Amino acid sequence: MKKAQNYVTGQWQKGTGDGVPMFDAVTGEVIALSDTTGLDFAEILQYGRDKGETLRKMTFQERGNMLKKLALYLVKRKDAFYELSYRTGATKIDSWIDIEGGFGNLFANASLRKLFPNQSYHVEGDPIDLSRGGRFMAHHIMVPKKGVAIHINAFNFPVWGMLEKCAVNWMAGVPAIVKPATNTAFLTEAVVKEIIASNILPEGALQLITGSARSILDTVQSQDVVTFTGSASTGRLLKSHSQIINESVPFNMEADSLNSSILGEDAIPGTPEFNIFIKEVRKEMTVKAGQKCTAIRRVIVPEKLVEDVQIALGSALDKVTIGDPRLKEVRMGSLVSKDQVDEVRERVEEISKTAHIVYGSLDKVNVIGADAKKGAFISPILLREDHPFTNHAVHEKEAFGPVSTIMPYKNLDEAITLAQMGKGSLVSSITTNDDNIAKDYVVNAASHHGRILVLNRESAKESTGHGSPLPSLTHGGPGRAGGGEEMGGMRGIKHYLQRTAIQGSPTTLTEITGIYQANAKYKEAEQHPFKYHWEDIQPGMSLKTHKRTFTDTDIINFANLTWDHFYAHTDITSLDGSIFEKRTAHGYFIISAAAGLFVYPNKGPVSANYGLEECRFLRPLYHNDTVYVRLTCKQKVDRDVAGAEHPSGIVKWFVEVFDADDELVAIATILTMVQKKQETFVEMTEEKIQECLNKLTVDIKPKWGSMSAQHMVEHLEYTYRIASGEIQDFEIKTPEKILEKVHNSLYNYDKMPYEHMFPLAEESKIGELKSNNLEEAIIKLNEARNNYLEYFKENPDATLKNVVFGELNRYEWYLMERKHLNHHFEQFGLI
Repeated sequence: MKKAQNYVTGQWQKGTGDGVPMFDAVTGEVIALSDTTGLDFAEILQYGRDKGETLRKMTFQERGNMLKKLALYLVKRKDAFYELSYRTGATKIDSWIDIEGGFGNLFANASLRKLFPNQSYHVEGDPIDLSRGGRFMAHHIMVPKKGVAIHINAFNFPVWGMLEKCAVNWMAGVPAIVKPATNTAFLTEAVVKEIIASNILPEGALQLITGSARSILDTVQSQDVVTFTGSASTGRLLKSHSQIINESVPFNMEADSLNSSILGEDAIPGTPEFNIFIKEVRKEMTVKAGQKCTAIRRVIVPEKLVEDVQIALGSALDKVTIGDPRLKEVRMGSLVSKDQVDEVRERVEEISKTAHIVYGSLDKVNVIGADAKKGAFISPILLREDHPFTNHAVHEKEAFGPVSTIMPYKNLDEAITLAQMGKGSLVSSITTNDDNIAKDYVVNAASHHGRILVLNRESAKESTGHGSPLPSLTHGGPGRAGGGEEMGGMRGIKHYLQRTAIQGSPTTLTEITGIYQANAKYKEAEQHPFKYHWEDIQPGMSLKTHKRTFTDTDIINFANLTWDHFYAHTDITSLDGSIFEKRTAHGYFIISAAAGLFVYPNKGPVSANYGLEECRFLRPLYHNDTVYVRLTCKQKVDRDVAGAEHPSGIVKWFVEVFDADDELVAIATILTMVQKKQETFVEMTEEKIQECLNKLTVDIKPKWGSMSAQHMVEHLEYTYRIASGEIQDFEIKTPEKILEKVHNSLYNYDKMPYEHMFPLAEESKIGELKSNNLEEAIIKLNEARNNYLEYFKENPDATLKNVVFGELNRYEWYLMERKHLNHHFEQFGLI
């Protein structure tokens, strides 16, 4: 029998014991054996800590791009995961939530890199002045913990459960050890195998344990982080582990919870809200066969609508077909195992001691395309508890399957109380078209829930639903739900970072944080800062401008230009009782005049004004006042470039406006988009091209591909004939849906891919030599290039087709030429 493997200490390992069977939830067949016998968990944890140094030293931008690359890699291989997911009892939509939802977490967390500095640690919040003189201050930094994240996951989401946690700790710079539930670990193993095969993550960033790991917490240390998803009882047991307590190890628990959904009193039958509510409850009962920690367990409705809800839900559940999840007509698959079926039955029997089963049966289920006796199938079960304030089982027992209980309330206060009787949940929802009801419920119920969804006719069409945690929102809840928080955008990442308060002088803290702190020493720029590329600009780099005196005419003209005729600028007879003494300069005129003082007029690396973050006017400025500006680099922020523009980053500039007495009168933070250096390609001047061609001989062999030197030269000649307009009788080969993206790639600094087949290879007869020899081919190449240059000299605004990149203007043909020549000259070792 096949054994599932563990990926630990840099290698795939099988356990040395007999193993525990993992079953196909639909057929009952044994898929593989899970075995961790012989694994040294102390060694595994230490390996992660040691190897984690590589991940810790990466910047947030590098980690984010790593996650994005991994997500794209996995998406291309998703089909194989679906086939395995069906064996867990999951339908296609269930599997989509698990598999592609997991990949979505990678994408979502990758995008958070834009919110962090371009360094390996984070600077949090605003600086804090600790002195009157401004020379002693504090800031907070957050650095990656030097341990490992140990994730003990539940069986219901073998992919999403892993990636929603790992995406967060990887972004923080912390490696992970994943211990999935044994029942579905075979699917987690398949995904991890692809992740390891990709070589995208640094070694040690991910380890996998596919079976029992009872002693894994015995050697955790204070720098480690433990997360647990599962039953509250198991979570409490793990959280009280002596090593967790002795080492003060952060422990994040997401436990089962009795989530509630409330039907507003206004949402009567016939309203859109009533229909939305029924649809949502039915969905939450049957998606993943109810095996979701966020599923609706308690259906709280106005007492006058209990019968209506019961009938409508029963009718909706009648339409749910159960069976082999591979079949298109099946809407609900099986539970994960027969053991789970038995557990759900036990919980339903406990609840039904006071509540009544009003839909479904514990003993009978009709299935399509499967054997109900072999698979882990169960019917949806709807119960009704008419006395929820006195019968507490419904608020204490969770049947982790397609099970929900209806209960009545008399008024909204009762509904809130019933929701709170679950003693804390991951999520609650209310369906109402009355915003006053929504506000009353949310404000008064929020103390007991990690997330609250308000549904109505306006939001329902775009809502992700009651049971859908989102990477940008905190996922967790108080009390019974575990008291933990997962994901949540930057909040989730900070869970794996150590926050430290840093005290010192502004100059010292500028160097530590990588962000210029007010009153720090300036680093006088050797030339105007706008002349530097993004890489060469450093926090603290500064320029002091010349001076300008504001005139009465300046202020009046600015008022006329902007139509800002506020009295302080235009009516000096109205200044009595105001804070102004005489005609006052507009605040935005001050900022505009400051820009006029510090902006470098010539074309250079600064490509655009990107915005304004803060602006403060500390005292009025009047006509005849004189100012100068101190422009200082405050911070650099990396950015992605998707359009037709060169790679660039954002530079935040701290603008200080001083008067003639050196008193600070205004401050602002402006943002500029600054191009990055182009250091990938050699500039292809006429001299450089001829230098490369002079090195070319017939016996030079290419580093890749099968072209000879003469083949290459004749290929370049052909592409220049396209660029000159001589050859244009062809169709663009790149599909329309990706043409813009391919076209825009001309602007980036990425090399052309190796071994790429020229789309016009057949038309150009690329395999046939046309010239008598290499020297003649080079002459024809130079003639074709001269024709290209002459064409755009005579037609500077023309565009011509390129078979790959579409319509190109003169500048884009230059970019194409630079990439293309670098590609082939490198191919033959000429550069």
